[in-house]
Parts: sequence; structure tokens; C-alpha cells
Amino acid sequence: MFSCVKPYEDQNYSALKRACLRKKVLFEDPNFPATDDSLYYKGTSGPTVRWRRPKDICEDPRLFVDGISSHDLHQGQVGNCWFVAACSSIASRESLWQKVIPDWKEQEWDPEKPSAYAGIFHFHFWRFGEWVDVVIDDRLPTVNNQLIYCHSNSRREFWCALVEKAYAKLAGCYQALDGGNTADALVDFTGGVSEPVDLTEGGFANDEARRSQLFERVLKVHSRGGLISASIKAVTAADMEARLACGLVKGHAYAITDVRKVRLGHGLLAFFKSEKLDMIRLRNPWGEREWNGPWSDTSEEWQKVSKSEREKMGVTVQDDGEFWMTFEDLCQHFTDIIKCRVINTSYLSIHKTWEEARLRGAWTRHEDPRKNRSGGCINHKDTFFQNPQYVFDVKKPEDEVLICIQQRPKQSTRRDGKGENLAIGFDIYKVEENREYRMHGLQHRAASSIYINSRSVFLRTDQPEGRYVIIPTTFEPGHTGEFLLRVFTDVPSNCRELRLDEPPHSCWSSLCGYPQQVTQVHILGATGLKDSSTGANSYVIIKCEGEKVRSAVQKGTSTPEYNLKGIFYRKKPGQPITVQIWNHRVLKDEFLGQVHLKADPDDLQALHTLHLQDRSSRRQPSDLPGTVAVCVFSSTSLTAV
Repeated sequence: MFSCVKPYEDQNYSALKRACLRKKVLFEDPNFPATDDSLYYKGTSGPTVRWRRPKDICEDPRLFVDGISSHDLHQGQVGNCWFVAACSSIASRESLWQKVIPDWKEQEWDPEKPSAYAGIFHFHFWRFGEWVDVVIDDRLPTVNNQLIYCHSNSRREFWCALVEKAYAKLAGCYQALDGGNTADALVDFTGGVSEPVDLTEGGFANDEARRSQLFERVLKVHSRGGLISASIKAVTAADMEARLACGLVKGHAYAITDVRKVRLGHGLLAFFKSEKLDMIRLRNPWGEREWNGPWSDTSEEWQKVSKSEREKMGVTVQDDGEFWMTFEDLCQHFTDIIKCRVINTSYLSIHKTWEEARLRGAWTRHEDPRKNRSGGCINHKDTFFQNPQYVFDVKKPEDEVLICIQQRPKQSTRRDGKGENLAIGFDIYKVEENREYRMHGLQHRAASSIYINSRSVFLRTDQPEGRYVIIPTTFEPGHTGEFLLRVFTDVPSNCRELRLDEPPHSCWSSLCGYPQQVTQVHILGATGLKDSSTGANSYVIIKCEGEKVRSAVQKGTSTPEYNLKGIFYRKKPGQPITVQIWNHRVLKDEFLGQVHLKADPDDLQALHTLHLQDRSSRRQPSDLPGTVAVCVFSSTSLTAV
């Protein structure tokens, strides 16, 4: 995975370390110096900060003391509980923290070889579609010789402070980590995709069936190596980090460190009764202040669980910031969950393997509407279709599709201030099965994301077989920026950008002709088809100038709903478009009838219900059983659809 890790700001860790050892000096990072510029993007606050190396803060410093765990982390003076919650999550996943902290044994202090220490560290983060290797020196901000930001339980342990420094370097400065987003940090640590769940809006507290379904999803994400966090929205500034009577804190990100079904009862009774409770373990990044309701550390509910089960769950009675609660209580008291899926694209796996399409794009401004790519959201109908457009196929009767867009992160600097995110989102439209050119008019909207000024926006949706167009947009027109689009499906989706508005002119156009008309044909369905006792297994084909579009088979019905669309750029508009219906058979398919469509631009009637006819060419075609419902639109403007 890391063969293609890119050095951040062209700083090569190995070369820099070798140079320091050769010169017998400790590394000082010129790209992130020990100055106020690395602390703040605006102003200065509080007492004078002194940058100290770990050896000046304590004796015998270590990257890890007694391994790594979610208990190592404590939030400092900057409001980055979101970052600390994300660190707590990866601390419980060896496979994940070893990605973020590469060569950790080589980076650890070796007291027996002090001359091998060069005061340099490096960490990996996933940024905008690629893993980057961030180099830092070990000088950390302190006041009164105490670390002022993220720190560990042990004064000798520095992994979390060093990871935080590397992450602050990526963001531009430490102050830029104030009030961030857990979802972003989870993605940066894993390369996964994060899905926010609004517990209040979803009504999970009062809907047992929906809550149970959500728990199964959370359990699946956790069991497959994903990361999860939970929080309680703070509506006002006064709400921020206000402690509730139940012990929970508002506007605060909690790491979910375990998800399990807990067996109630003791001994054999527990085994045979098999009553289980959906339980979640959370951790407060402050390392103290816990939930004091049912199933809190000292509550009597734990008497319902056997000692062996409690040991298996690692239940401790101390104010260490970690606690258990039922999923029902979590849905009652918390407002949001973020699930970060670590997407498995490996074929060598027993778990579901996803096919990933990854495309880079940009919202750009241009005076020419045909070249403008910053049209804003659907509220701006005149410019909406000027946005970038991407087409993909769902090739199964129905498939789960995961879609994520991420805007390029902006660095915070003294000159520019904090790098603010644009409000972004996307819409998905079900389009013609053979669409190869950009959309210019509204079609059926299959799904849409929220619009939010988050770095990434995610949507999980189930869609039937067919072709779809994704239109990623900024909320307002005219805003510019780069983005990364990721589409995950069960089978390859052939996702690609639609760049052209209409068929291109070529040197053959004068010889072979150029389209004079565009026609969209939408076959809604049929009725009264000739069928057997079990009904017809029919499908429909649209034919136009040598091009065909075919529907899936609709089984066992004489009134199928095809919902099939085709788009045709016609060089010979005088030739009719043919629609045929066939019955699918094991040996040979049976012809059930056809209709011819003139598809004239002057025809103002959009919906036609037509009788099926036979294929006789020698005499007048006669009617066959059944009718087909067709919507037709034609125009001499090739960008009308």
C-alpha cells in the first residue's frame, strides 16, 4: 500500500535523518519552525510558549510506554477533541495505527544507542486520494515545561503529541485544529469513507426496528476494522462543552472503542436464555468525566452480567473516561454518529470486496457557459448543468452504491487565515442506458446528498440496474476548487467523466453525415401482452440507425414496467425508431410485437399508448395483443436533453 507514499513538501525522511546523523545534529524542520507561525494563524494568546524536545521535558522519553491504547490520549488547550477521538479510535486498531506510525520500532528511542537519535519523526496520512509522508522535528510546544496540546497519561510517552504535530503541519498550524471534524480525521488516518448518521433526524431513539438495523450496521463497520465516533450537537456557544446531568458533554466527540451484543445472566442460565443487549463502549478524550446512567461503571445493572463476561468486555470501575451504555441510551442522548468504513478493495479477502472508481475533478469558472464548470446546486437551474458530470453503471438487478466527494483541504496561514471549506454536495440522476454526452435537462433524481461545508460528503444508496449521472456541485455558483470523487460498487461501474456536450465533428462528418436531431425515448411499460399461465418473461429493445438499447427481463407478468430510456443522435430523422417486445425463452426468444415511432420534433404529444403490431413487410401490419406506453421527445438542438 505504501510503495507510492508521497513525501509531503518534498521532504525525504531517510535522507534528512542520514544528513543529521552524519553532521551529529538534531533535526530542525524549516517547513514547520518552532515559532508562533506554527501555533496560530491569527493573533497570539496566553503565556509564552517554549518549544522543547522530549529529552528536555522528561528523562528517558519513549514513543510508546506499555504499548499503545486509547487511554494514552488527553486533549490539550486547543479545541480538538475531534482529533483526539479519532486518535483514540485508531489506537485500538493495530493494523491502522501502524499505517499512521510507520517503522515505529525504528522510530522509537534506543537508550543503548543515543547517537542513533536525530530528533526527526515521520507519519503517514491519507490526503486527497494519496498517502503522504509528513516529516517533523521533535520540538513540542510547552508552558512551564508541560505539553500544552495532546499529551499522554505517562509523561514519558510522546506518540500522540508527535502525531498531532505532524497533523498540525498538514493543517498549517496548531490553531487550525480548533473545532475540526472527526470524520475528516478518521478518513485521514485510514483512507476510508466516513458516513454521518443524524440520530435525531432519523428518529432512532423511538423506532426499535430502525435502531436495531443501525446497530447491526455499526457492529459490521466495527467488526470489519472501521472506526466510529459519537457526539451531542451544541446549538449555541454556551452549549459548547457543557456537561449534562447524565455526565455526557455537549459539542464533544467521543470515540466508540467497542461494539458488542452482551449476554445477560449467569452460568448455564445465561447460555440457555441467550438474552442479549446491544452495547457500546465510548471514551471521552478528556480521559475523565463519564456517563453516570444505566450500565455506567458502578451501576447495579452489571450484576446481570457474569464475571467472565465482564472480564471479556474489560469493564473497569475508574474515572478513566471510558464507559459502556446500551445502544438505546446512546440513541436517546447522542445526536450524531460517524461511521468510517475502511473499504476493502482486495480480492484476497473473506469479506465483501468493493470495486472503487476514483476520479479527480474541479469546479472552474469560464465566461463561456459551455466551458463553465461552477454552476452551483439545483436551486440555480440556469447554471446547474454547467457543473462537472460523471456517468456510472449499476450492472446488477439492484446494488448498494457508496459515493464520496472530497474537496482539496486548504491550509491555514497567517496571510490567508483559516482555510474554510466550501459547502458541497451532489445529485444522482437515472439517465438513458446509452448516454455518452453531458446532461442538459432534468431527469429522474435517484438520490442526493446533503450540502455541507465539510471536507467530504458521503452517501450510501441502493439503486436498480441502469446508467446514472453524478453531478458534484458547490452550493453557490461561481465557487472554485478541486475535488476527488470515489464511487464504490459490487461490480465495476465503468465510472468516467462526461466531457462533451454533443457528438464531436470529425473529418468523416462531411462524408457520413452529422446528427440533425436528438431523440429521447422512454418506454414506461406494456399491458395485455400475450402470455402463458405464469405470465410473460418479456423485455423491450429500442432500435435506431443501427444502435440498440435493451431492458432487463420482467418475469411472470403481462403488464411489465420497463422504465427504459434511450437517447439517439439521428442522422436520418426521416427513418422511424423501432420498439420491439420479446418473450424470453430457454431455446429461442418469442417476438411479441413492435411499434414504429416517427419521433418528430413538431409532435407536441409526449406520451403515446400504441398497439403492438407484427413484423409483416408484404402487407399492412396487423395488431397483436398488447399495448406499449412510450414517452418521446425530439429536438433539432442536440443539447436539448
